[in-house]
Amino acid sequence: MILNINDKIALVVCSNGKNIEDKVRLEKLEGILVEMGLVPVFTKYIYRDKYGRGSSPQVRAEELMSFYKNNEIKAIFDISGGDIANEILEYLDYDVIKENYKPFFGYSDLTTVLNALVSKIDKINYLYQILNIIENEEIQTSFENTFLKNQNSLFDVNWRFLQGIKIEGEVVGGNIRCFLKLTGTEYFPKVENKVLFIEGLGTSIEGLLTHLVQLKQLGVFDKISGLLIGTFTKIEKEFSVDEIFKIVKSYVPSSLPIAKTQEVGHAKGSKALKLGEKINIKNELIV
Repeated sequence: MILNINDKIALVVCSNGKNIEDKVRLEKLEGILVEMGLVPVFTKYIYRDKYGRGSSPQVRAEELMSFYKNNEIKAIFDISGGDIANEILEYLDYDVIKENYKPFFGYSDLTTVLNALVSKIDKINYLYQILNIIENEEIQTSFENTFLKNQNSLFDVNWRFLQGIKIEGEVVGGNIRCFLKLTGTEYFPKVENKVLFIEGLGTSIEGLLTHLVQLKQLGVFDKISGLLIGTFTKIEKEFSVDEIFKIVKSYVPSSLPIAKTQEVGHAKGSKALKLGEKINIKNELIV
């Protein structure tokens, strides 16, 4: 099990500060977690200032580090998203984080933090947004079963192969726009023989094109062992999966195995993906 009853979990805001209107949603989240038997500990820096921050990047980083150093905290869940999570990367002490490892959960803009952690500490962290559990009882049950009852429902992702028959390797990536923020920095993970996962929320079709060509020009598609595609919320309102694959195919080698899921992304019922862990999936339609 990832967690046990009476475990303390930290709820942090590493990216954009929350709007004051979100207070009701956060109180609902707190109530649900307490009802499950967990002890949520919220960051002191939740709500946005005039710059959109909960606090300065140094203070947000210090707050995150304090939760890593606190032995009573068993896991850290980020409840934010937006644009500015990468501000904190240079202020984190990755040696301390590695020595005091505990699972970190976040999605969207937290792709920057997640991949920096994978790159720097070589431990598993999770692409997942805990706030989704306030949406309905089904999502709550899936969370509780996975985290407290040693089941696997949140990690049991269905994949449809678009190219190739097998994908194997350690997973990196996340939101495609946010992943590419790390380009040229020390936080960009090594991609040789890795499996790259990409997804997007407001990404337009033109945005996808420019992100794909950047990945191609970086040589990423020639180095990775497989490509996993999550949901692209905005694009999929206009384009079919086959049309998206046609676009992707024009940028990647024909030998690169590719699989698609509708279960990981920005949807409220999104499942979780383990970054930094090896994945091994096969095309079950190929005998």
